[in-house]
Amino acid sequence: MSDLHVTWDDYHDLIETLAVQIYESGWEFNQIVCIAKGGVRIGDLLCRIYDVPLAILSTASYRGKNNQQRGQLVFSRDLTMTTANLGDRVLLVDDLVDSGTTLDRSIQWLHHHYGFYIDEIRTAVLWQKACSSAKPDYYGQYLPDNPWIHQPTAKYERMSITDLVASRRKVVESV
Repeated sequence: MSDLHVTWDDYHDLIETLAVQIYESGWEFNQIVCIAKGGVRIGDLLCRIYDVPLAILSTASYRGKNNQQRGQLVFSRDLTMTTANLGDRVLLVDDLVDSGTTLDRSIQWLHHHYGFYIDEIRTAVLWQKACSSAKPDYYGQYLPDNPWIHQPTAKYERMSITDLVASRRKVVESV
């Protein structure tokens, strides 16, 4: 199994690929729920492209060095959203499906907490790994060899604020 290194250009291209794929499916949705942290940027861009409201479901499961150790999945108490109610046709987005646990349990969480609003949930991710038990409705790229994905945001998980301050000072001093 090799690692997959993703640039910002690759990342944004996959979001656009996903947006087109969803559009070409003909399915109309009126709410995006993104799974934070990984799905936030994807949800943000898709809600801008489709002009529908965005809600955020915060979860956490990765911990340890460079956030590469999977632990217990924890959910926020509620969704963060700017509308009075959740839409009835929900597009649930995340960056990837690995084991499938987060996607499956997020669907269950939404039905448990907001099921009285929801008629349909479909799922979209940038990367679908072959090892996943969850099969998203839409995905930007299928990964048959299950690589560890190094997203463009990964450098910030290895960086402390003091490291950032020091590197920014070097940039300013060199100008």
